[in-house]
Amino acid sequence: MVEMLTPLFVILCPLIAAPLILLLGRWANIREGVTLTAAIATFSLVWSMISPVLEGEVIRLSIKTLLPGMKVGFKVDAFGMIFALTASSLWILVSLYSIGYMRSLKEHAQTRFYFSFAFAIFGAMGIAMSMNLLTMFIFYEILTVSTYALVIHDQTAEALSAGHKYFAYLLTSGSFFLFGVMMVYYLTGTTDFTDGGIAALATLNPVHKWTLIILFICFLLGFMKAAWMPFHSWLPSAMVAPTPVSALLHAVAVVKAGVFGIVRIVCFIYGVDLMGKVWLIWESINLGLVLACVAGFTMIVANLLAIGQDNLKRRLAYSTINQLSYILLGAALLTQYGVAGAMMHIPFHGYMKITLFLCAGAIMVATGKKNISEMGGIGKTMPITMLAFSVAALGMCGIPPAVGFISKWYLCSGSIEAGGIMIIFLFALLIASLLDVVYFFPIIHTAFFKEPEGAVAEPKVKESTSFVVIPLAITATFSVIFFLAYLVKDVTILKPYVATLSMHIYDLVSVAIGNVNPQWAPI
Repeated sequence: MVEMLTPLFVILCPLIAAPLILLLGRWANIREGVTLTAAIATFSLVWSMISPVLEGEVIRLSIKTLLPGMKVGFKVDAFGMIFALTASSLWILVSLYSIGYMRSLKEHAQTRFYFSFAFAIFGAMGIAMSMNLLTMFIFYEILTVSTYALVIHDQTAEALSAGHKYFAYLLTSGSFFLFGVMMVYYLTGTTDFTDGGIAALATLNPVHKWTLIILFICFLLGFMKAAWMPFHSWLPSAMVAPTPVSALLHAVAVVKAGVFGIVRIVCFIYGVDLMGKVWLIWESINLGLVLACVAGFTMIVANLLAIGQDNLKRRLAYSTINQLSYILLGAALLTQYGVAGAMMHIPFHGYMKITLFLCAGAIMVATGKKNISEMGGIGKTMPITMLAFSVAALGMCGIPPAVGFISKWYLCSGSIEAGGIMIIFLFALLIASLLDVVYFFPIIHTAFFKEPEGAVAEPKVKESTSFVVIPLAITATFSVIFFLAYLVKDVTILKPYVATLSMHIYDLVSVAIGNVNPQWAPI
């Protein structure tokens, strides 16, 4: 255990940047310079903590003791580092993208946009580095409030309606989260995230079985940001927001905070052993199976709904709902490969999904088109954008050379490892991946092989501004690099030729699953 101030500095970067953005709002270049500087500083500070975490150290910083066993403070372990690296690295790229997007479309209230974005990253970093449930709850609610202003950015009737739905769902979920925090403290005298789970929960008298079941349900409802069905409709509705906001919601912070929280509960509050021992009915349905059923249902139904969407961002939104449930399913399997696949899919999905949304925004900036049916031939006039889209779409389907293949491979292996009735979720994973193909491939076909309607009347279309195209090209490239890194991760001579970030993610997953269960071997 190491005491360091670095987690506090990470939190302070976006927190200090937010009011500076407000003060310097009239000078656009300086305002955006502050955003980029804060994003780079945040990532650099997160990066500086990798070495001790990979060596098995846990970085802690206590801020305030409220009650015996209940503190506000920070803890940086391998799993939290995975989320922190994902959010902080993508903040840099989304900030670059936002400059080109917001200026090209001459969006109003840009200062408010950058302020709210910085505050949302403040919330996400706090969630990633939370020492316990109480600290996570505080930052979870900060994330909810800050992103509300982004969802209603357009200030149209549709945007305001989406914002109200967003608030209604997520503030309600916050009350369940808070109840869960209080119950854990009442039952155990602590809310700290503990390797293998809180021992006091596992030693409760059998009479408390239904208490543990109800508590777990409260946590599921508390993490509605995971968008599991039927509590998902806020997410497609929020697609009325500008594309950089959609990227934040889907890839950088919001929904990732939801699935990150559920994995924390499974692995570091209950523990995988207790999750498999709390039976509901005649020792045939345990908590892991309940979560797996929720995830499996959401995966299939979300994909079926995605097929019917013509609006590109809404199709991507239902795809996100599906992909998030891959992460939930991995945790629910309660196996080494399942949990490893869940942890991997957090950064991998982040990079692939942000690529897809950035591409959708680039098309909007260059052509004004939002519907897939209007995008015939766009791959010929915007080849970089659509090539990046195609790479990320292949990854979502689990097809090389994008990294989605790796995390899905681990999830499928985890289903086989679980055995018994859990093997049915192998087929759910395969069916969901097939449905991914059903709604992603027609987009690629339309873009590259269909002729545009009214081509004679349409003005010449070209790639969007460099600020828009470069970030999406980088995220698509990393989606491939992550895949290549896995292939060479055991080949020492080739490691220097693969991006260090890629190697560190696999190393962090190895450390993290060892924290979940010390009997699990490194991947």
